[in-house]
Amino acid sequence: MTVRKKPLVVVTRRLPDTIETRMRELFNARLNLTDEKMSREALAEAVKTADVLVPTVTDRIDRELIEAAGDSLKLIANFGNGVDNIDVEAATARKITVTNTPGVLTEDTADMTMGLILAVARRVPEGARVIPEGNNAWPGWSPTWMLGRRIWGKRLGIIGMGRIGQAVARRAKAFGLQVHYHNRRHVDPAIEAELEATYWDSLDQMLARMDIISVNCPHTPATYHLLSARRLKLIRKDAVIVNTARGEVIDETALAKMLDAGEIAGAGLDVFEHEPAVNPRLVKLAKNNRVVLLPHMGSATIEGRIDMGEKVVVNIRAFMDGHRPPDRVLPSML
Repeated sequence: MTVRKKPLVVVTRRLPDTIETRMRELFNARLNLTDEKMSREALAEAVKTADVLVPTVTDRIDRELIEAAGDSLKLIANFGNGVDNIDVEAATARKITVTNTPGVLTEDTADMTMGLILAVARRVPEGARVIPEGNNAWPGWSPTWMLGRRIWGKRLGIIGMGRIGQAVARRAKAFGLQVHYHNRRHVDPAIEAELEATYWDSLDQMLARMDIISVNCPHTPATYHLLSARRLKLIRKDAVIVNTARGEVIDETALAKMLDAGEIAGAGLDVFEHEPAVNPRLVKLAKNNRVVLLPHMGSATIEGRIDMGEKVVVNIRAFMDGHRPPDRVLPSML
């Protein structure tokens, strides 16, 4: 009886223990025990030797790396929902299959989106810092102290009405927000009716009328700086922006300037254009309680990370068994 050789699977970052253990059981898994981001040189070596690469959003798998890959590399099983860190077209040209982990982060990211909306509108981080500062920093209750904004009855404009956008809309409806959205196309009429959502084919027109704007679309060439300096100027001065999608969707420099000038009331950002670097102007604004900044925590739940890892394992096993992986990504899908 011939025993099939286990594929060499290179994992670029630490994953939950249960997932790493399962990978060691099923594959010849080369794990990153330090959890340090792999260098360009280490990634180049990985694609030359691996049968399967398991990268994350922090790894840039571009055309140059893919074209230098060895003949053994047949699958890039991304540990993440988005694939903007991978040149899918170049991989497809080399007959390298690309997969992702869609669906499992929907509820977690939607929770964080609502959390940021509340945090910005009600000044939650600012209030949370008062008592720990001590020295009588809290003068006691007052009718005019720490006033925020009510979200009930406000208009929420969702950019990108996919799984996460719809999950945000369901939460927003429960909070009494009026749901509006811009998408490449109308969502299913039944879903639109359930959410009592208003569709805008013109993003410009929607932006000018919203109290809160939530970015929930993926980063693609078409959505790079979708919220450009021109579009940001359409937003009302008393409106706020929340982004839990990708930092590249917003012109971050223009946003920082407008927030600093008081041309936009506030922002809650979980993602940044040049992660892990953050615009110094945004950092200064956060210190002055003008914006809320989080370190890309939207999907950071134990359950979510395990679910992601299980999807990666399923995609690898299906591919190695000669089947089409359930979460294959094609250039035409982007």
